[in-house]
Amino acid sequence: MSDGAERKMGLRERKKLKTRATIRKMAMQLFREQGYQATTVEQIAEVSEVSPSTFFRYFASKEAVVTEDDYDPLLIEAYRVQPLDTAPIQALRNALREGFGHISQDDREGMWERISLTYSVPELRGAALQQVMGTSETISIETARRYGKHASDLKTRTFAAAVVGVVIAAQMHYIEHPEREFVDIVDEALALMDNGFPL
Repeated sequence: MSDGAERKMGLRERKKLKTRATIRKMAMQLFREQGYQATTVEQIAEVSEVSPSTFFRYFASKEAVVTEDDYDPLLIEAYRVQPLDTAPIQALRNALREGFGHISQDDREGMWERISLTYSVPELRGAALQQVMGTSETISIETARRYGKHASDLKTRTFAAAVVGVVIAAQMHYIEHPEREFVDIVDEALALMDNGFPL
């Protein structure tokens, strides 16, 4: 999260964010040093100087340290406030740019490692699938609200699932092209979707 966004929060919220970031940073360091499977929650808690019970107040599982992020709520809120006369994909592209503007440089730099790890570890791929399904449903609900549809409408759900599929494709491209900004890849992929995927 950006410094500006953090300044708007109270002390308690900032401390929570800092603790969560520390746990994630130390966990990723352990994953690099000894591998994901060999790392335990107890080890992560110890190097983060918190108790295992505190760890679970911030992350529901070891998988969540890698697969969860604080970006989705920012992106969804940015999508929610886009002008209603904006076409769906353009509204998402605008929201993506605005939402990523609130992500700190440290978080951006750690994104590639987390995405790469997610795709390389079977347990993480399974956890990511659950998260993707939740994100798709959230996009469906917000899109339905914006355009006067029902969240279970086939068009709405298809749109949401297509967007999630585009993001997955962008992630895979990002793994192979870490020199690029992830937000640029997603935006480019959404533009392809908007143009009917010309090949």
